[in-house]
Amino acid sequence: MRYAATTLATAGALALALTACSGGGGTAGTSGKPVEGGTFTLAIAADPGTLDPHATTLSVAHQADLFMYDSLVAVDPSGKEVSELADSWKSTPTTASYTLRKGITCSDGTPLTAKDVADNIDYAGDPKKGSGVAGLYVPAGAKAKADDAAGTVTVTSPSPDAFLGRNVGSLPIVCRKGLKDRSILKRGGSGTGPFTLTEAVADDHYTFTRRKDYGWGPGGAKATAAGLPDSVVLKVVSNEATAANLLLAKQINAALITGQDKTRVAARLTFKRAMHAPLGELWFNQRHGAPTAAPEVRRALTQALDLAQLRTVVTNGGGEPLTGLVAKGQGPCTADTVTGTLPGHDRAAAGAALDAAGWTKGSDGIRRKGGKKLSLTFYYPTSRGAPMQNAAELLRSQWQKAGVKVTLRGAADSQFEQVISGQGSWDAMFLPLTVTLPTQAVPFVSGATPPNGNNFGSIHNAAYDAHVKKASVLTGAKGCDEWAAAEKALFRRADVVPFADLVTPVFGNGATFDIADAAIAPTSIRVVG
Repeated sequence: MRYAATTLATAGALALALTACSGGGGTAGTSGKPVEGGTFTLAIAADPGTLDPHATTLSVAHQADLFMYDSLVAVDPSGKEVSELADSWKSTPTTASYTLRKGITCSDGTPLTAKDVADNIDYAGDPKKGSGVAGLYVPAGAKAKADDAAGTVTVTSPSPDAFLGRNVGSLPIVCRKGLKDRSILKRGGSGTGPFTLTEAVADDHYTFTRRKDYGWGPGGAKATAAGLPDSVVLKVVSNEATAANLLLAKQINAALITGQDKTRVAARLTFKRAMHAPLGELWFNQRHGAPTAAPEVRRALTQALDLAQLRTVVTNGGGEPLTGLVAKGQGPCTADTVTGTLPGHDRAAAGAALDAAGWTKGSDGIRRKGGKKLSLTFYYPTSRGAPMQNAAELLRSQWQKAGVKVTLRGAADSQFEQVISGQGSWDAMFLPLTVTLPTQAVPFVSGATPPNGNNFGSIHNAAYDAHVKKASVLTGAKGCDEWAAAEKALFRRADVVPFADLVTPVFGNGATFDIADAAIAPTSIRVVG
């Protein structure tokens, strides 16, 4: 999964996502010979907050952590599983085994052992540890056994997971030093990745230095590749127009540009890679006593919205309808679970449904039930710029016409993670959750709520749970029909309302790269002159 994206790689959170599939682009403006010893600078829209890979699911933190941490199994730009720390692996829905590559070392020079890997898996699978990725990569209660002599790790899960091998294999692996003292992971690193963090200035920049001994990257990638930079700088640039200006001036080498600046950047730079990223996803808080706990209210609120218009606004005219929870081009299941499942736009029907639910309009135009106003606090991620804010304002306008009082709250990604972790009060929100497998969405739409789980919307959908149970015992694509039925169960009750997919360009200037696992793949970066 990745991050909630908001921008949930939300997921513990949400893979506040920016997960995605790779796409092609031209190379004009980036032609030239590889530059040895160069620096690659990437603009990021927000500070990543904690860098502990087992404590965050923010997409921006996921990008940063990819430079420091490896996983057992990687995903290449085409979405295919490739070896990373594991030389080989096999799995069923309840067991998975991995054989480690030889000669892997951590950033402090110590060798990575099978016991280290097993302890990572046990930590992430133990709900008592409070990991932000609990249930995301590793099923709750799963246990790992290590054989250091053979270099093997075997995982047994108490509950079936159709994609167990890939999910456990995607867990970022922390080295022994970090396992012993997790405090060093917040603004540091302890991994086997191709780079080490050498400077961290919150809300400004993060600098990484290449490990010249690295030789176990995705598919066998090595740090000796021509053009791989000696250093990487993640520069926090919250204003997209500023990022565009820096990119065109070649003061940075890469930036994700989604808004009105996309046109002028595309006219000057022809190297880009594209990501399919869910951008428009509406979530409701179903906590006990909340008006949005009632499915008839959620459906009515959805009917009151013109989702096509919202899609146009939030994507700045460049979006497509979402077809499910999994990012397009990712995972083995391709059914459209959205079309015909969500209630259509009908303001009159929405009003009638709210009336039937006991929420009637007063003389001031506000609906009340038992004297209580239908008043909702709505959150949206400010890291997505003006289009997201405009979409939030459009939603408020359309809900106000339906008799709902709406208070808007814009929040940075780090604030968002606090809200979805149970530290804030909210009723509805735009939160892009990016997942690459249907199993990765499960902890966000079912199960325990924060702080004991990732089900931040307090969703309890019996039909969804039943279909997930059936799908989980079927390996891989064999369960696609059940996964499709599970998603439709969510959308019928308006537990989640997906409405906008954005093909997001990541432009490059003076460098080339590929997108994999919803982020720039560190070992694919080439600085050119």
